[in-house]
Amino acid sequence: MTKFNCRFVICHLTFISIYSILLASMGDTKQRINRIIGQLRGIEKMIDSKRDCSDVLQQISAAKRAIDGLSKEIVVSDICRLIPDSDARKIGQMVERAINL
Repeated sequence: MTKFNCRFVICHLTFISIYSILLASMGDTKQRINRIIGQLRGIEKMIDSKRDCSDVLQQISAAKRAIDGLSKEIVVSDICRLIPDSDARKIGQMVERAINL
C-alpha cells in the first residue's frame, strides 16, 4: 500500500468514527460554546481574584482543548453536510482540509 493509500484508509476510518459520534451529538455545538464561554469567564474571575498562576494556566489549557474540540466538530459537521451531495471530489477536499488542521 502506498503512503497515500494508507493515509486515505486511516482518514476514512477516522472519518467514519467521527461521523457516528457527530450524529449522536448534533445539538451539542451550542452547549459546547456555552461551556467554553463559562470556562473563559471563570478564568477572568480567577485573574481578577489573583489566583495562583498555575491554576489559571491549567484552566487556560482546558479551555484551549475545548476550543480545539469545537473546531474539529465544526469541520466534521461541514464534511457531513456534503455527504448527501454524492460529490466525491468535494468530500475528498473536505477530508483533506480536516487532515491538515
